[in-house]
Amino acid sequence: MATSTEGAEPAALPSPPFITIAGIPNFRDLGGYPIASPSNHSVRREVIYRCGEPSQVTNDGIKTMQRLGITHIYDLRSNNEIERAQVAGRGGVVEWEGCERVFVPVFTDKDYSPQNLAVRYKDYSTSGTEGFTRAYSDIMNNAPPSYRTILLHLANEPEKPLIVHCTAGKDRTGVICAIVLSLCGVDDEVVAHEYSLTEVGLTREWKESVIEHLMDNPALKGNMEGAWNMISAKAANMLATLKMIRANFGSAEEYVIEKCGLTKEEVEKIRKNLIVEEPAVHVKPQQNL
Repeated sequence: MATSTEGAEPAALPSPPFITIAGIPNFRDLGGYPIASPSNHSVRREVIYRCGEPSQVTNDGIKTMQRLGITHIYDLRSNNEIERAQVAGRGGVVEWEGCERVFVPVFTDKDYSPQNLAVRYKDYSTSGTEGFTRAYSDIMNNAPPSYRTILLHLANEPEKPLIVHCTAGKDRTGVICAIVLSLCGVDDEVVAHEYSLTEVGLTREWKESVIEHLMDNPALKGNMEGAWNMISAKAANMLATLKMIRANFGSAEEYVIEKCGLTKEEVEKIRKNLIVEEPAVHVKPQQNL
């Protein structure tokens, strides 16, 4: 699969997993990845989709999602974040017939104070994996109520396809998707590769627009390299995050049970619903992450 830090136009994106939805960046199917064991099993396709914020979706884009049968869209952004984006003309809330928007913010509005934003931005903008690992640990500590709602959907309503999104469809979305894949028994290298697809899922134009906004934040003033690092999706950052999950929580399953409040039976239902006896459609990446 092609990767690039510069972004790509939708026509250049590998499909699967990417699906062109007019007006929505970084839209892809989380299914089709190989399960480590047993062999010849994979993650069910056409159940979980992930993307960036959908406010610019066109009528054609909505029709495509209706054809996919999507019934729920889970929005991980905060009210404060949505309001700021609306003011800047970058995105608000969108709803369409046949699909229920479910508001599941990872962070409360007070978490978006300038002080807390500065700390979070500093973590994302530092080189190496440590900053992202701290930031993703922060997400996991705040996300249990949000993630619980999504995970229970997967346990109880697998026949109803869903979308998970935040702003870029990278960090809060990336962490819940990594948890789901890990629960299903997908190897770390494959989970990290799936995460890194955001590098091509977001266009250069989208990234430059966000960079312009980020440079107005005092935490990133004059730090162009840091701003570009902040919107990156390097496989190494997810590999380090998966190690952090094991160090801090024991495993993805233990996090889901102990922090998100699911039962062992509900976790098994997720696996039963998402693991299928079908060959993977995605080749396991070479271990050059």
